[in-house]
Amino acid sequence: MLPFSENDVARYVNESEEARACLGAAPGAALAVRLLAQGEYNVNYTVWEGARLLPFVVRVNTASQMGLEDQIGYEMGALRVLEPSGRTPRACFADGSRQRFPFGVGIEELLPGRPLDYETDLGRAADVLACVHTVPVPPACGIVRPERPLRAMLDECASLWRVYVAWAHAEAEVVARVEAMARRARALAEEAGDGAPVRCVINTELNSGNFLVNDDRPTYLVDWEKPLVADPAQDLAHLLAPTTTFWKTDVLLSPERMQRCLEAYVRAVDGRIDVAGVADRFDVYLALTCLRGVTWCAMAKVGYASGTHAAANASTAAKLDAYLSPDFLDEVWRRGGYA
Repeated sequence: MLPFSENDVARYVNESEEARACLGAAPGAALAVRLLAQGEYNVNYTVWEGARLLPFVVRVNTASQMGLEDQIGYEMGALRVLEPSGRTPRACFADGSRQRFPFGVGIEELLPGRPLDYETDLGRAADVLACVHTVPVPPACGIVRPERPLRAMLDECASLWRVYVAWAHAEAEVVARVEAMARRARALAEEAGDGAPVRCVINTELNSGNFLVNDDRPTYLVDWEKPLVADPAQDLAHLLAPTTTFWKTDVLLSPERMQRCLEAYVRAVDGRIDVAGVADRFDVYLALTCLRGVTWCAMAKVGYASGTHAAANASTAAKLDAYLSPDFLDEVWRRGGYA
């Protein structure tokens, strides 16, 4: 259960002059909010002035995966950097002070679209990533730039995994399988080295629900809670990894379909950034992305079991056991670049 209600969010929006100005609310008009979507660390609301839907989303941030003090400010700052892409929501407002509301609040543009369909829309996803990745990165943009991206991913996985192995109910079979994955991932990372010919702003969390696909206008990418300035191959791996595609669907992509998507991405980039070697780097990022997905699920399993996850999500709870099952871990080993 969320630690705040729609009425609490509406009260904040109505009482904040800056938020009302951003929303273009008429003087004295009462605003209401309605739940749009709930993730693991953010809750999104549409905004209404009477019967009129305003073209904005109010985003309430409940926690930071990155350990940031001002998570919502970080997200909105990244959206401002990416606005020239034309494929991300326009950021309008950010209040990370938690003085008038106990959580960070942001306001961004409401965009149309349906979730990504892996059968028909991978070309659109490749095009969106090409548009985002080719936005020039300002030198002082404030987006985290890991010096060694592969090492940063391994360190994050280790941090997530420690939560599970310290849990009294950790399953021995899960521990054995995931630690075998971790050993293989470390070996692949060491063999690959940690250089990348280009750095760009990447999303790092490309599940199907974060794409807003349109047939008669551009397709968009939303949910920018964990952007980095890093290797574009990391985003491509996250888009196509079994730990991503299975999250909201039951799809597991073949190596041939992954390869076709990589080729579509290179065509869409069209020389705007250096993509030399992106397919080779994709393989190691695929393994590390799968490890990250599994270790995140292990960490979340502990949080859900103990009731400490503020924005607990029923659909997520249903997936955690599936991701830690022997059958799925075997699929990840086969499809995630470990075999």
